[in-house]
Amino acid sequence: MARSRSPRSGSGRPTRRRTPWPRLGVRTTTAFHVRIAPSAATIRRVINAVCPGGLADLLGHDPARADTLAVDGKSARGSRTDDSPAAHLLAAITGEGMTVTRLRVPKKTNEITCFADLLAPFDLQGVTVTADALHAQRDHARFLVEQKQARYALTVKRNRPGLYEQLHALPWQQASAKYYDRTTGHGRTEDRVVTALTVTDLGVDFPHAAQVARVVRHRTRTKTGKRSRETVSSSPT
Repeated sequence: MARSRSPRSGSGRPTRRRTPWPRLGVRTTTAFHVRIAPSAATIRRVINAVCPGGLADLLGHDPARADTLAVDGKSARGSRTDDSPAAHLLAAITGEGMTVTRLRVPKKTNEITCFADLLAPFDLQGVTVTADALHAQRDHARFLVEQKQARYALTVKRNRPGLYEQLHALPWQQASAKYYDRTTGHGRTEDRVVTALTVTDLGVDFPHAAQVARVVRHRTRTKTGKRSRETVSSSPT
């Protein structure tokens, strides 16, 4: 078996061959020059740089067979730099926890302007799309029902004061569908009362609204006994 001779220095001793790994930014140990695997944050930054939608765009789940699809936004961990804030991503996730797609929200915009672009490529016929109070928008409701033949369940809070007061004034005393629940955890006890009301004939001024569910939450802090109350409405088709 033939092999090449090791290069030698002027003193006659073999010289250590330099590897390109340090130039590529891969860390090595000092003694044995063993390459250290990139951290999870590094891998995440590379994926976000190459494919802004992340692995979801490469391995995305087909939402056509899903019953529900949740739209939610959050800041990407490890994406903040000295020159720019963390990347804000808008994602669509099935009820089984499978990510369908993600979209990076451009600077100087917000999730509202990216909602339709996120869901436009997919077949959502018969799928119920849920979203938080930020997306209780008339254009979103029309887009889902009229263009995608989907259903929606949108949270309504005081960020939409006109719609919130309109739903608050509904005849809730006539509602027959009620659900009670109590949970304990995270240092508090939470009692929830869910009431549903059909609004097709009640003149609710929101596109394609068929039902409204009101959630009244009573929270009690375990240590202090302090109590708080929150009322949230959801407008499903």
